[in-house]
Amino acid sequence: MEPIQFISDHFIEEKCNFKELIERLRAGFSTSDIKVPMRHHHDYSNPEESKDSTLLLMPAFQAGKDLGVKIVTVSPNNGKYDLPSIQGTYIYLDGHKGNIKAILDAKSLTGKRTAATSALASSYLSRKDASSMLMIGTGTLAVNLIQAHASVRPIKEVYVWGRTFEKAQLVCDALKNSSLICKPVSTIVEVISKVDIISAATLSPVPLVLGKWLRAGQHVDLVGAYKKDMREADDEAVLKSSLFLDTYQGGLKESGDILIPLTNGIITKENIKADLFELCSNAKQGRTSYDEITYFKSVGHALEDLVAAGYFYEEYNLKTQQNA
Repeated sequence: MEPIQFISDHFIEEKCNFKELIERLRAGFSTSDIKVPMRHHHDYSNPEESKDSTLLLMPAFQAGKDLGVKIVTVSPNNGKYDLPSIQGTYIYLDGHKGNIKAILDAKSLTGKRTAATSALASSYLSRKDASSMLMIGTGTLAVNLIQAHASVRPIKEVYVWGRTFEKAQLVCDALKNSSLICKPVSTIVEVISKVDIISAATLSPVPLVLGKWLRAGQHVDLVGAYKKDMREADDEAVLKSSLFLDTYQGGLKESGDILIPLTNGIITKENIKADLFELCSNAKQGRTSYDEITYFKSVGHALEDLVAAGYFYEEYNLKTQQNA
């Protein structure tokens, strides 16, 4: 039996090519061969924090080829322990024989596939000449989202807002060797109306992207607010926008950004224009006009993990062969 490979966060960070990963995801979302059961989402009490944590189990399989499952915990207060709020492991298996091929650190795997998925959506939804971006949030995803969006659009200027100016500066510092001009900002309102793409990846329970600030032609990319009572954009932003999801399966059920306006009758399911399966298979169209405001909500999908795990497994084996 082949030994089980361990693919570290360091390897994933070093070997990720966003353009390649985005195209792998485009192919994955355009096929019906990958089967994804509804993920298990379990909130559990965390008495020491007086705030619930979450356990996610995300399986996916492609018959006869490969399968995998990601085990993730989300602990919102982990920042005070200098730990990421999202932690996990991915188990990648042979779809024919059932043996484990690799175990991957899920932190970087999730960061890379999530950012690549947002950029994939942006390739259909943002304006082709989009050159500026506001990143709301300074967590693990921030740098990844900026890099991924910049791989599909000619982004030159990036603004970063976070809970502290210092954290926003750290994100910009991480990009100092790139071609991007990156600036931290003290408030969202000072730049949100000026940029072409707005990306948010936060655990905020209240909206940070307000519809009154949006202007024609912008693309809104919402990655945080993973629970039913959390949201990053308000009702006005929803009403002003053409709405898209990563998947109907999760997008209509798991995040307050869509579920709350649905429940309150602000929108109906018919207001959702398309999901990534429809966009990538050309069954439905993305942006239809230069002035349209597009709104993409991502909650994460196990297909993304399986595709990304396969990509990094191939890269790992390629490196092993080269070093042999």
